[in-house]
Amino acid sequence: MFYYVYLLESLDNSWYIGYGTDLKKRIKDHNNGKGGKTTKQKSEWKLIYFEGYRSERDALGRERFLKSGSGRRFLKKQLKWYLEKFCQGSS
Repeated sequence: MFYYVYLLESLDNSWYIGYGTDLKKRIKDHNNGKGGKTTKQKSEWKLIYFEGYRSERDALGRERFLKSGSGRRFLKKQLKWYLEKFCQGSS
């Protein structure tokens, strides 16, 4: 089984970072208002980044890191081209 850490972006360019075992289902759930409190408040989430792990513990640790200031800086660096091309002012 794989555990995925993922980054979703809403129409207003805000981000949501989460993890789960079924990536397609999680995205569908978030878009249908079945996700967390944060994703229920917005709609039309799209996947812009993900990583796969064999260990749930590793995935949770990575999710925690990506939600931190250092983790967000890492994501902005990794997604530099995407953010410059498609986003005016990213989260």
